[in-house]
Amino acid sequence: MKREYNFSKLKELKNPYPGKKKAIGINLSPEVVDYFKGLAEETGVAYQKLIDLYLLDCAKKGKKLRMKWVA
Repeated sequence: MKREYNFSKLKELKNPYPGKKKAIGINLSPEVVDYFKGLAEETGVAYQKLIDLYLLDCAKKGKKLRMKWVA
């Protein structure tokens, strides 16, 4: 590896994915984060990407959350 690199001749490239993703803030349970981080270690895919892929799959399949509240 070189000690210094000359980047002066590089051309600027436009982002090929503008507007394809939307940054949001979300609060997740530690168990959820730990679960996806474990999957990330197994798969080599970033845990944020795994969460995005899972939610995208739910959205595409129109999955509905079924909850039963117990008093």
